[in-house]
Amino acid sequence: MKKSTRINFLIALVYCVTLIGGMFLGYTFLKDQGFEVAENIRYANTEEEKVEDIIHIIKKKYVDDINADSLKHLPIDSLLHQLDPHSAYLPPTQAFELSEALEGNFEGVGVEYYILNDTLLVTNVVKDGPAFLSGLKQGDKILKVDTTVVSGRMLPRSAMMGRIKGKKGTNVQLTVLHQGSSTPTTLTVKRGKVEISSIDAAYMINQETAYIRISKFGATTDTDFANAVKNLKAKGMKKMVLDLRDNGGGYLTAATSLANQFLPENKLIVYTQGKHDPRTDYFTTGGGDFEQGKLAVLINENSASASEIFAGAIQDLNRGIIIGRRSFGKGLVQEQFAFEDGSALNLTIARYYTPSGRSIQKSYKKGYKAYQQEIEDRLNTGELTAESTKADSLMNNMPYITKDGKKIFSGGGIQPDIYVKLDTLGYNKFYATLLQKRVFIDFVFETLADRYTSDYLSKTVSVFNISDKDYVDFLKYVESKKIMIDTKLLIPAKPLIYKNLKLMLYKYYLGDNGYYKAHNQSDPMIKQALAYLASN
Repeated sequence: MKKSTRINFLIALVYCVTLIGGMFLGYTFLKDQGFEVAENIRYANTEEEKVEDIIHIIKKKYVDDINADSLKHLPIDSLLHQLDPHSAYLPPTQAFELSEALEGNFEGVGVEYYILNDTLLVTNVVKDGPAFLSGLKQGDKILKVDTTVVSGRMLPRSAMMGRIKGKKGTNVQLTVLHQGSSTPTTLTVKRGKVEISSIDAAYMINQETAYIRISKFGATTDTDFANAVKNLKAKGMKKMVLDLRDNGGGYLTAATSLANQFLPENKLIVYTQGKHDPRTDYFTTGGGDFEQGKLAVLINENSASASEIFAGAIQDLNRGIIIGRRSFGKGLVQEQFAFEDGSALNLTIARYYTPSGRSIQKSYKKGYKAYQQEIEDRLNTGELTAESTKADSLMNNMPYITKDGKKIFSGGGIQPDIYVKLDTLGYNKFYATLLQKRVFIDFVFETLADRYTSDYLSKTVSVFNISDKDYVDFLKYVESKKIMIDTKLLIPAKPLIYKNLKLMLYKYYLGDNGYYKAHNQSDPMIKQALAYLASN
């Protein structure tokens, strides 16, 4: 089920996975996550001495009670496996790479690209970024980076990115072939800071309701959200669908700041606490831009960490409805302890808790996954209900609390108020092969994009579908890739093929906003959200 979810989401993102210039988070990311770097501890000459140091730290800082002395005779990796999934030992090389990756910010040229037939195809150019100002356009093909030929060389994605990204202020020379031209052009691009909004999409989904999609909690999420709300209010927004599906988290302060946009003053958003780490509370300050309007928040099994902090606060404080599937359950806080030889220990020191006291972290005990799934299946089929769960022996291990007359389930992650089952109809071996071999994206970029225009797609979003000719040509394209077409599997997959080709077109021509406008036309969670907001 989860694999299908990831596949469905990745199809929209795979062709733009590399944002040239990269994202480097910085030390403040660790601080915002509740993740701090401790002072270097003494140098250990042998692994035995390092084990002693680690056991000493566990005794002093670990989130839970544990008999640390019983771990003395274990190697480091085995020792940490006795703790939790997020406590880890980093050898010097890995620790250095992590440290190096945490020192910069958004710097580069500001383009997204896709490797089509061994050629770098520019799929998006960030407006007002270095590449944009230098004349690079969507649809251009990059042939050379400085003196290195990259076209037709089957270079790995990491090698491509490594040649283009670089420090702010440095130049990179790109030889490009503009769309429709037969003569290459050389552009000199000065790398710089690239401003990227953390809001993927924001638009009016009907006369009163806005849709906002946030896929990560970044440093500018609060500001970006406030700007989006201002624009949407001017268009008549009174209700909101906030989409946090597949949002893996980010800055803690971004999550608390976003919660502050919806909640009144002096409300507890989240708190952290561990055996050796005193409780720390995070409260709202008031003055948010959307404290009154009706709210529906969408989550799924890939919504984690900061997303769960936000959703938990909204649910516990009865500020809105949570729709979707149980979230991931990542609620541990780590601190890093650096050894003088360059290695480091990342140790869990605390947990995140929602305002009602629910731990966000799911159990990492053996067998929990199966137990959790059984509970959810029985809830969804009606075998278990909110009234019957207290007496059910399974639910005794998954307690709930009553908050303002509403039962809120605990046990890790956030259980939605309205559950929407994952639709896997059409997901089969043949369809998975098309995804894995990137046939959808290649066909759109190589053939389908030339048949439509951005203006036409923008005007027909509610009714557009690819033509029967497009579909027939797609099947011919599949055969040209030496993929055998199984008719028995093709028939149930056909609606998905039509849908994903449409989404790829909208993504290519109209970006994320266009993609989600097209996607949301038939999204079951969106339908549930709109139905709820219309009736309440």
